[in-house]
Amino acid sequence: MDVAVDFRVLELLCGRLCHELVSPVGAINNGVELLDEDDPGFVKEALALIAQSARTAGRRLQFYRFAYGTGGGAIGSGREVAQGLLEGGKVRCDWPDAADTLPPEWQRLACNMLVLAAELLPRGGVVTIAPRGSAGAEVTAEGETVTVAPELQTALGDGAGVDGLTPRTVHAFYTARLAQHLGARLGLVLEHGTRAVLSAETR
Repeated sequence: MDVAVDFRVLELLCGRLCHELVSPVGAINNGVELLDEDDPGFVKEALALIAQSARTAGRRLQFYRFAYGTGGGAIGSGREVAQGLLEGGKVRCDWPDAADTLPPEWQRLACNMLVLAAELLPRGGVVTIAPRGSAGAEVTAEGETVTVAPELQTALGDGAGVDGLTPRTVHAFYTARLAQHLGARLGLVLEHGTRAVLSAETR
């Protein structure tokens, strides 16, 4: 990719990351404002809101530092950051012991695939991570409804262009390029309306 392409993807990824943090940081601000109230009940609620929102923001930062950065070993395993990201939400992460055998760079890819899989489950469900062959990862999304937008499939394709990317599709584009960097191709198969499989394996 040339410099212009790099900046386009970087801008969209930064925008996505900021979007992930707006909600918990905003809730922290709301909690701080409630601390000015004289009612002890409001103060107690404010402290609880601040604590919960700070944990959420921290977990999201930990996850995206692992998924987008290079310092994974210093902040925990793929399992820890993945489960932390989805904790308390509609989607549950199943990261079995077998997935811990994935090399660090493949755990990083699996975490990025997990984000894509979780977004396929608007009504919640389970995302399962597993190794695939000697060098590969598979992430399965299962739930009441699995929705795959056409533009997501386009962003995953080998010939996907940067100009058409949006904040909603840039993560798919980035994840597919990360798989290519590892010598793999990222594929998405919708097996039926309640199950989809993301897979990446070296060729």
